Amino acid sequence: MPVIALIGNKGGAGKTTLCVNLAAALATESPAVILDADPQQSSLQWHDLSEAQDLINVIPAGQDVQQTYDDLSADYTHCLIDCPPSAQSQQMHDALRIADLAVVPVLPSPLDIWATVHIEQAVDQARQVNPELKVLLVINQFESRTRLSKLMESALAELDLPASRAFIKRRAIYRHSFLEGRTVHDIGSRGRAASEEIYQLVEEMEKFL
Repeated sequence: MPVIALIGNKGGAGKTTLCVNLAAALATESPAVILDADPQQSSLQWHDLSEAQDLINVIPAGQDVQQTYDDLSADYTHCLIDCPPSAQSQQMHDALRIADLAVVPVLPSPLDIWATVHIEQAVDQARQVNPELKVLLVINQFESRTRLSKLMESALAELDLPASRAFIKRRAIYRHSFLEGRTVHDIGSRGRAASEEIYQLVEEMEKFL
């Protein structure tokens, strides 16, 4: 079962929203589960509101990520781990030890770029026990008309971690659908553009799995 860890070293990057939308896209093909390892438990709160509880299950995993994964691995085809936004958290380190791919949403800002330095260090440490671990940076809340967003492409090129060609644009529909316990895939025409870019990201991720 492919394991995808959603990680970051700074809050507010849209990690959980991206996680549930990726899980929903993957679940259209086969069963998917989210392990909520973030103490804020935003994925669990979304699931409590969600109408897609039969499609995506969310399990709390804050205390023991490894054991929670072991207990569930036979029941699902895809596992996503929603980690705390801290490279120092034990949950992130545990997730990286079992993950096939770490997805790192990054906002188009210098602070977020600088924060990825600690992510690189955490990945290097995890690869000592999980040498096959892959990483993919994803620009989230991208605004094509702003100079800062355009500069992100060149800034990411200076990092040692690969970046996705699929950008997740800044769209209010991500926030609105999440607060309704839904995803951008199940709200019709309002979410079509957002849904398409999520599926584009899934296609890139599958190259690493």
